[in-house]
Amino acid sequence: MIKKLIRKILGTKDKSSKGGRNTLVVLGPEAHGIDPRLLSNNAVRVTSTLQEAGYEAFVVGGAVRDLLLGVKPKDFDIATNATPEQVKRLFRRAFIIGKRFQIVHVMFGQDLLEVTTFRGTTSANAPKDEHGRVLRDNTFGSQAEDAERRDFTINAMYYNPANQQVLDYHGGIEDIRAKTLRIIGQPEARYREDPVRMLRVVRFAAKLKFSIEPETGAPIKVMAPLINNVPAARVFDEMLKLLMSGHALACLQQLRKEGLHHGLLPLLDVVLEQPLGVKFVTLALDSTDARIHAGKTVSPGFLFASLLWHQVLEKWTAYRAAGEQTIPALHLAADDVLDSQTEKLALQRKIGSDMRDIWAMQPRFERRTGKAPHKLLEHLRFRAGYDFLLLRCASGEIDAEVGEWWTAFYEGDEITREELLNSASQPNREGAAGGGAKRKRGPRRGGRNRNRGEEGGADNAGADAGHDSAD
Repeated sequence: MIKKLIRKILGTKDKSSKGGRNTLVVLGPEAHGIDPRLLSNNAVRVTSTLQEAGYEAFVVGGAVRDLLLGVKPKDFDIATNATPEQVKRLFRRAFIIGKRFQIVHVMFGQDLLEVTTFRGTTSANAPKDEHGRVLRDNTFGSQAEDAERRDFTINAMYYNPANQQVLDYHGGIEDIRAKTLRIIGQPEARYREDPVRMLRVVRFAAKLKFSIEPETGAPIKVMAPLINNVPAARVFDEMLKLLMSGHALACLQQLRKEGLHHGLLPLLDVVLEQPLGVKFVTLALDSTDARIHAGKTVSPGFLFASLLWHQVLEKWTAYRAAGEQTIPALHLAADDVLDSQTEKLALQRKIGSDMRDIWAMQPRFERRTGKAPHKLLEHLRFRAGYDFLLLRCASGEIDAEVGEWWTAFYEGDEITREELLNSASQPNREGAAGGGAKRKRGPRRGGRNRNRGEEGGADNAGADAGHDSAD
């Protein structure tokens, strides 16, 4: 009877479970090899404060996974048997958030740590939508129940900084060593509870270069439409994590492979089927990954502007072909794309504004005479627009000479900039007058007319450049 009760509680009859997988394994420092120096001081501070108050407290989830892989975690989550209200009382800057499941954000300066109470498995009466997605679930439970509620085996381990022990309930250590991504419990049921887990499978598989266990991956293509029932804000948050994982291109390729991208970036297939489109997107994502690996910041606006650029480009071309002027046509194209994607991805207003600025700057890079280049340098989003221009050049969309000119102008001193403006204005002047026409008019000029022509030519160009330099 006892064995049957244990099996019932721990779910050992799940298809995804193997013999002994749901047995608690405790590993000491020699067995798991975690370097304590990789831990955040604030994470240790939170766990020790909770433990000193008489509660259990552990570093949990992705942080433990990264520690086991020898990687310094970006974020540290804490799991405890203290309720949210009890946690809040122990810290000066602590805030209870969340409707679906309450958690506590504990702040130390700019450092945010997420503290969750162990979740229980008795969620049968939790409110759900018609597709089985759990809407609210604030049922608390034991650590074993909490481990069973977590999504993947590699994210269901608990690390105690006080004694340096790792508690592994579902064979997470084995899966990490085998580089396998396995969901806890019955896959279809877990995806139905929270369809975002399908996106998380893709992100972890691409980021960690793990293979997806067959039973874990099998239902994804069939159940992918369930993502349409998830609030757009949650989908956007997960997409942002995916794109800023440092493995964005691999993630998008995995999305396509699993058939999950249709409701997120529905025209991505069209973009990636065009030679210029696939090169542009690849360059943009490679650049993003490189910046993340170098510890540099990445703009979400730039990311989404890059992914959606060829949709804008296609509509921009269509509007111009229909008779719209260049700038109004671009604004109309941007409106169309943003209106379409905002509904699907819940793009924040700030991100949408940044995207518009980046796109709207592109025609202005074609104006390389007079005061226009200097004014463009003063634009708050100039660097983002300039980087975007370089991507367009590198992908072959526009002439590389445009990017080279702007690089020289951006990095040059005032004298260099004057020379660049002069060199850019001369071909424009000849083009406007027509090379042959200018030569024909020359012989007809005499005395006073010739002098007036000279004063209106090179000397004025130099004066204009001087005004631009001073501007």
